Amino acid sequence: MTKISTTILSILISSVALIASCSNNKSEGENAKAVLDTVSLSNKNFALAYQDGDKIVATSIDTMKQISFGGAVNPAISPDGNKLAYTLSDSAGNRSIWVADMENKSQGKLQVNSNNYYQAMWSADGSAIAFNIFNSKHLWKIGVIKTDNSGYAMLDSASNINIYAPTWKNEKEIVGHDLARLYTFDLTGKLIDTKLISDLIGKEFSIASSNRFFYTKDGTKLIFNAGNADVLDGLTGPSEAVYILDLANKKVRRISPKGMNVPYVFLTADDRIFYSGTEKPFTHSKIYVSDLDGNIKTVVDKGNNPTGALK
Repeated sequence: MTKISTTILSILISSVALIASCSNNKSEGENAKAVLDTVSLSNKNFALAYQDGDKIVATSIDTMKQISFGGAVNPAISPDGNKLAYTLSDSAGNRSIWVADMENKSQGKLQVNSNNYYQAMWSADGSAIAFNIFNSKHLWKIGVIKTDNSGYAMLDSASNINIYAPTWKNEKEIVGHDLARLYTFDLTGKLIDTKLISDLIGKEFSIASSNRFFYTKDGTKLIFNAGNADVLDGLTGPSEAVYILDLANKKVRRISPKGMNVPYVFLTADDRIFYSGTEKPFTHSKIYVSDLDGNIKTVVDKGNNPTGALK
């Protein structure tokens, strides 16, 4: 069982099996079911969701409870802590996003005309989800849909560029990148702004498709993770860290400590930075939370890919 930091007592409520469809003739996830536990979860909002090996875990700090889901990846907890979005895969390699309501024990698949969409990202008010989607031109784009399955749109659908790692700048704008440029779209798909990433953060960083850029609530700073030139003995591949860019003075400050590799970062709508990282020998990932001033606490001593709800 995952051990939460000393301020949290971890009690596992139950494990939930997510059974993905193995049929290649049906859309993946069509036959998938998640049987939530029979314990009432009313008024027990969860505060954090993360990956722990082959399962995802949602944790409520206030109630000191946990619930886990086997066979799912890409956990994304809703801002109110009541819902969990996750990715399911089938035997053909198709991926889709499902949303579980942890209070009334319902679940449903986001109805998108694609066999490959994943990595949900909730809007701050919890009314919509952005995600990456593979389109008919074999390009990665940003999809956005309301949680009642209305209002689906694929942003920038006509261009011939890949757009990765969507995040919400605010309730009406979504950010993504193509490894070299940072794009801002409105919810109709109109391109509002384009910036060279190297002009923003400098040329000493390397950007991968999994790296994300988050605007702070007031829009004055960017939180991101990126590859750097650190040489970490025992680490296979480039080192990554979490940084904060002040857009006014263009100064970049490191948040995660030296000697740590951080492949994943998430910013809540109330400006708390969650990230997962490993230290030498780089085999054990922990989850941390930091404020914008760099005050860091360990949250979970075994896990990765965290997302947080609002306080």
